[in-house]
Amino acid sequence: MISIGGIIGAGLFVGSSAAIAAAGPAIVLSYLLAGVLIFLVMRMIGEMATMHPGQRAFTELARLGLGRWAGFTAGWLYWYFWMIVVPIEAIAGANILQAWIPLPAWQIGLLLMAMMTAVNLMSARSYGEFEFWFASIKVAAIVVFIVMATAFAFGWLGPQAPGFDNLTAHQGFMPFGFLAVLGGAAAVFFSITGAEIITVAAAESSQPAKAVADMTTSVVVRILIFYVLSVLLIVMVVPWTEVRVGESPFTLALSRMNVGWAGIAMSAVILTAVLSCLNSAFYVCSRVLLVLAEQGDAPQWLVQVNERRVPTRSVWIAAVAGVIGVLAATVSAQGVFAFLVNSSGAVILFVYIITAAAQIRMRRAHDASGLPTPAVRMWLFPWASYVAIAGMLAVLAAMATTPARAAELRTSLVALVVALICYGLRARQQGRLSYDRR
Repeated sequence: MISIGGIIGAGLFVGSSAAIAAAGPAIVLSYLLAGVLIFLVMRMIGEMATMHPGQRAFTELARLGLGRWAGFTAGWLYWYFWMIVVPIEAIAGANILQAWIPLPAWQIGLLLMAMMTAVNLMSARSYGEFEFWFASIKVAAIVVFIVMATAFAFGWLGPQAPGFDNLTAHQGFMPFGFLAVLGGAAAVFFSITGAEIITVAAAESSQPAKAVADMTTSVVVRILIFYVLSVLLIVMVVPWTEVRVGESPFTLALSRMNVGWAGIAMSAVILTAVLSCLNSAFYVCSRVLLVLAEQGDAPQWLVQVNERRVPTRSVWIAAVAGVIGVLAATVSAQGVFAFLVNSSGAVILFVYIITAAAQIRMRRAHDASGLPTPAVRMWLFPWASYVAIAGMLAVLAAMATTPARAAELRTSLVALVVALICYGLRARQQGRLSYDRR
């Protein structure tokens, strides 16, 4: 439920509108492609985690497989990705609550930040309890939507039965070509990211290796069902040309099904999803930053934890970032929101590619050493690993050639270059210190 909570957020309930508008009904293929690639990456993470149990962040597996530069780069990029998510979800939640609470959006955003900061300062158990119940609401809502949309699409709720007609009735199934499908996969990666939170949360469980082995496959299968099936039903129930960017396509589909309480119900569910993702972003940011500090790749004062083993200073850093984002949105809400989304567009793809490369090298070293077979093994090694890397590179190439996605790729490349430069400076500084000590 923690992993599902991190994945199912505003990116599905609202962000899917932009993806549908950009690719048409073929966005289903984008979700399927992104889901399969993440499925393969999670399998690789599961294999590495069972070889080296107890790692407190999956980005540390990159350090073990490729060296310190990979752990530094993947760790900081992953932290950066989730740090961006904090203000994104806070702004989205404030905008939803503004319809019910007569306060300015920035004040509501600050209240949300205060609430999530308090939850994450308590303990990992408090975070887990909060996430469990909020994720349960989201899962229940999606299941109900899938049942109702299926019944409507095939005429079980009345005389209307669009069936599969809307998939091809408006400029065809793939109105913008296959390149739009690949470009759409980039947007999907942003909204579907979070399955790997399992490896972060499992480190604080009693049996981390078993938890990772059990969940790396099953969670992704559930996510594929929730995402792919729900989006497929949306474009079956509603002509994709009627979907408006920024408006929930779930609400539109429920309205088409003559569900009178659709708007209020979906606003409540979206708010739950936003708060759940905000909670997950807080948790991941704090734990990844703690691990970086433990490895000497972040300031050592971040290593300190309280009596409940919570890295409070890392939590406060996430809180400050969220507050800055919420206050900046008072100047231009849409501009700040777009900047934040563009800033993290392809970052997670870079992290996944580094992780996949680490798995290939680690698996070969493991097989050559003659050690016992790990509990989780990557299928069809090494070809499935190569396919995953090739698929993600294809998505990046599609982003580069798609005007709407090119800006996201450029800003993400800046983040990658900055991380590599910082590592070079860090390594050079540490080299000088070692030389001085000699």
